[in-house]
Amino acid sequence: MRFKDVIGQEELKGRLAESVAAGRVSHAQLFTGMPGAGALPLAVAYAQYLNCRHRHDGDSCGECPDCRQIADLAHPDLHLVFPVNKQGKKSGEIVASDAFLPLFRELFSRSGGYFSPQEWYDALDLGKTLRGAISAREADEIIRKLSFKSYEAEYKIVLVWLPETMSEEASNKILKILEEPWDKTVFLLVSEAPDRLLRTIVSRTQEVAVPRIETEVLEALAASEERDPVRRHNLARLAGGDYLVLRRLLAGEDDELTSECFALFCSLMRLSYNDKHLELVGWAEEVAQLSREQQRMFLRHAARLLRESYMLHAGLGDISYLWGEEADFCSKFAPFIGNENVETILDEIERAMRQIQQNGNPTIVFTHFALSVSKQIRRR
Repeated sequence: MRFKDVIGQEELKGRLAESVAAGRVSHAQLFTGMPGAGALPLAVAYAQYLNCRHRHDGDSCGECPDCRQIADLAHPDLHLVFPVNKQGKKSGEIVASDAFLPLFRELFSRSGGYFSPQEWYDALDLGKTLRGAISAREADEIIRKLSFKSYEAEYKIVLVWLPETMSEEASNKILKILEEPWDKTVFLLVSEAPDRLLRTIVSRTQEVAVPRIETEVLEALAASEERDPVRRHNLARLAGGDYLVLRRLLAGEDDELTSECFALFCSLMRLSYNDKHLELVGWAEEVAQLSREQQRMFLRHAARLLRESYMLHAGLGDISYLWGEEADFCSKFAPFIGNENVETILDEIERAMRQIQQNGNPTIVFTHFALSVSKQIRRR
C-alpha cells in the first residue's frame, strides 16, 4: 500500500515521508485514530515506505519486491499482531495471529485497510459477545521472531493492530521490548483507544495522531455514487470524517439502524424530561440488547443530534444539517439544551463510549448513562 492509496491525510503523509528522509525514524510509533480515518492503512503505507528500495516523490515505488510483499502483508520482515479468538475454544488452548493471517490479509485487501474491529470479529465469526485479544503468547512469539536477522529489508517491522486488547502480561512483555529495542527494528502500534494502553507504553512511543478525513475529501469520494451535489455534501458531513460511515451511508446500510438510533434518542429525551426513572431503566435494558458496534453507533448519533439541537438553540439553524423527523424533533428539543448542560451530557456520552469499548456491562453502563442524562435535562 502506497501513501497515495490512503484517503486524504496529505499533510500527515508529507510529515512521515520527511521524517524518513531526515533519518528520524522512531523505534516505536503509536498511530491513533478511528478505523474510518485510516490509521491502519497509513501505518502499512509507512511500513512500505520505510523499506522501499526506490522511494520517489514522497511515496514508495510500489514495484520493488519489498513494496509488493508489504502491500500483500506477506513480507518476511513485516510481523503482524492483532486480536484473535474463536468459538468453542478449549480450556488452555492458545489462538495466535499467525493462524488467521490469510483471513486478515483477505479482509485488508477487500476493504483497502478500512475496516472496524467489529468487522474483523464478524470475519472471525465470534458472535455478539465474544471479542478478540492479544495474548502473552503473542508477545513471546514477537520476541522469537525479532531474534532472527532481517531477511532482505532494511527494517524489521512489528505492526500491532489494536494493542489495547493486549492482556496485562502481554503489555508488560511488549513494554520490555520497547525499553530495550533491537537495532533497525520498528514497532508500529495502531490504536483507536490509546487511553486503554499502559501509560509506560504510551510514554515510550512517538504518537502519530490520525485526524478525521476532511469533509471535502469525502465529498469527492462520494461523487462516483451520488450525483445530487446537495445530498452528496450532506452525506459527507454526516459521515463526520469517517470513511466507513460514508461507505455505509452511500450503500443505505445505515438507514434502518439510523432510524432505530433516532427513535432511541427521542425516547431517552422524552423519558428524561418526564422524569420516568423506571422507564429509563427499561430503556437501558433495550439498548443493552444491541451489539457493541450498534451501541457505539447509537452514542455517535446521540452526540450528533445533541450538537445539532444546541446549534438550533444558539440560532445557528442555517448551518444545521437536519431534515425530516430529525429536524422536527430537534427543533422542539432545542430549548432544553444550552450552555449549562450540553457539555455535561456530551461528557456522559464519551464516558459511555469508553466503557463500552472496554467491554463494560452494557446494562450497567446505559442505566447510569440514562439516569445521568435525565438529571441534566430536568435541570432546565
